[in-house]
Amino acid sequence: MTTDAFRRNSDNFCYRHPDRVSFVLCQRCLRTICAECQTQGAVGVICPECMRDQQKAQTDAQRKAEKRWASRPRAVTVSDSRPYATYGIILATAVVFVLQLVIPGHLVERFLGFAGAYVDPTSGYALQPWRLLTVAFVHDGFWHIALNMLALYMIGRSLEPLLGHWRFVVLYFLSALGGSVAVALLMPPTVLVVGASGAIFGLFGALLVIGRHIGADIRTIAILIAINFFWPFIIALISSIGRGSFSDALATIAVSWQAHLGGLLTGGLVGLIYARTRTAARRAAQIWLLVGTAVALLALLVIPVLFYR
Repeated sequence: MTTDAFRRNSDNFCYRHPDRVSFVLCQRCLRTICAECQTQGAVGVICPECMRDQQKAQTDAQRKAEKRWASRPRAVTVSDSRPYATYGIILATAVVFVLQLVIPGHLVERFLGFAGAYVDPTSGYALQPWRLLTVAFVHDGFWHIALNMLALYMIGRSLEPLLGHWRFVVLYFLSALGGSVAVALLMPPTVLVVGASGAIFGLFGALLVIGRHIGADIRTIAILIAINFFWPFIIALISSIGRGSFSDALATIAVSWQAHLGGLLTGGLVGLIYARTRTAARRAAQIWLLVGTAVALLALLVIPVLFYR
């Protein structure tokens, strides 16, 4: 699908605000609605017109019951357009970091960090596949987690309302998985890595692809991705001048460019899937493509077992 085709397709825009792109559908009429038009229903969100129709269809008994319950004290619910998933991921990551601080001996990192050997049955290590995802919750110091969570907050508050909560969560964890798979393919099997950088770069990749499809100016995003990805190589190149080899200097930077690359490519692929299967008619195709992406990533883990050992 080209950018012009995306713009001409009214299904890509809120039916009440044609200038606003959204991937969220009303659960009753399946029309596209932006964050402002979403009202939390019993299951999913509904548009203002469906909400009015639902209220008109109520019986007198239902109206009386609704008024009775409305008069009782209850918790205030915040608009569904807020990035709850982003906040939840940040909170969970912060909790894990606190555990890292209070539990001695780097036990949290050793239990949740990732290395290729943990998914290689021939390595002599116990298989621990959960590390493919839990690595995104562990960080090596305050600045590491602070920068990653700041990036997550800045991207998530814009991208999550556009995609919806569950699509955003799937994007985040598939990107984390893609970063871990790249580490297993491109790094020595016993090197332990930690951090959410793979998932963060996946959000960058998805934002780049989706922005391209909706006709947004993606030059700033592309520049940010390039700076963040190539910065460790630039530092290593400067450090290697007159001091030693480039590979030795890069190793001292202690940045997993492999996870960045894997997350970026995976996030871009997921963003492409979202952009081209966002209508209700293609919802099943979207689910199967996402499942296929996860299966394909896991299948790549057999490459080190068959060819590297």
